[in-house]
Amino acid sequence: MRKIIHVDMDCFYAAVEMRAHPEWRDIPMAIGGSASRRGVIATCNYPARAFGIHSAMSSHQALQRCPHLLLISGNMAAYKAVSQQIREIFHRYTHLVEPLSLDEAYLDVTDSPWFAGSATRIAEHIRRTISDELQLTASAGVAPNKFLAKIASDENKPDGLFVLPPSAVADFVRELPLTKLPGVGSKTAQKLSAIGLTHCGQLAEVGEAELVRRFGKFGGALWLRAQGIDEREVQPHRIRKSVGVETTLITDIQRVEQGIEVLSGLWPELIKRLNGRAIKGLCIKLKFDDFTQTTLSRRCSLPDASLAEQLCAEAWHRANGRSVRLVGVSVELDHYSEDKAAQSEQLSFGW
Repeated sequence: MRKIIHVDMDCFYAAVEMRAHPEWRDIPMAIGGSASRRGVIATCNYPARAFGIHSAMSSHQALQRCPHLLLISGNMAAYKAVSQQIREIFHRYTHLVEPLSLDEAYLDVTDSPWFAGSATRIAEHIRRTISDELQLTASAGVAPNKFLAKIASDENKPDGLFVLPPSAVADFVRELPLTKLPGVGSKTAQKLSAIGLTHCGQLAEVGEAELVRRFGKFGGALWLRAQGIDEREVQPHRIRKSVGVETTLITDIQRVEQGIEVLSGLWPELIKRLNGRAIKGLCIKLKFDDFTQTTLSRRCSLPDASLAEQLCAEAWHRANGRSVRLVGVSVELDHYSEDKAAQSEQLSFGW
């Protein structure tokens, strides 16, 4: 039985800014791009959230909801530096730390010698250490697996701790809304609701076979989560699977030729970020004026600009009269080919 902690910093970017500028603590403040340049909100403080502002909202909409919102561009270098300090704290308690982003991580403390192995006391001490040393607050969830720990960390936000012992898992999961499950967005939730499914307990009653019949492979994953099952291990060294670049346009575009022109501008940055690594696929992403998006991918072994243009043109047919507000391109990395190349190179040195 694992003991997993999920630590999630509270409105991290905004918290770092408020630490540097205490006068911003009690006013609505957000980190995001300029409204005049089609920016979006990265995060905001709790006074701003009282106005209904949230991450991924357009800056224009945020300013409509709160005209006196303090909107700043942020300082990513500062956030990365603080994130490193937080990770250093995590590693005092266990070497099994899996960062998910700058502001959250999983910790496996199953074999940690701290506090006689009490995951609850370890989590509380981590939160207190972050507060004392960095003057920031963190929320944490303690559970037998990653899936449940992540959900638990959101139960008592901000600045809270929620512990889900193994004995309480069955009751907790039974009443868990399906919207809390990874991968269940608004559209999937609507499909589930249409057949009378809103909570995990109902999924368990339907059965795995029926869920797979209705939703394919994803149905099997839903059934496992509805049982509170997650066998994933905490991975200290996560392998990056893709590299990409995208841009939100200042004004919407209507014609595929414009999209290809934007794509050509993104291509040099993609090649720079790829830095010669092997790939096995190419993907184009378009976001339309109604904020829905589509992606189209193809298998390939080289970053082919002409293929990217072809995919962009094919994806454009899905616009159905809508204009496009974002264009993106990414590649799927091929670590297997890189490993084989490295082995061949080592063998070539002989004795």
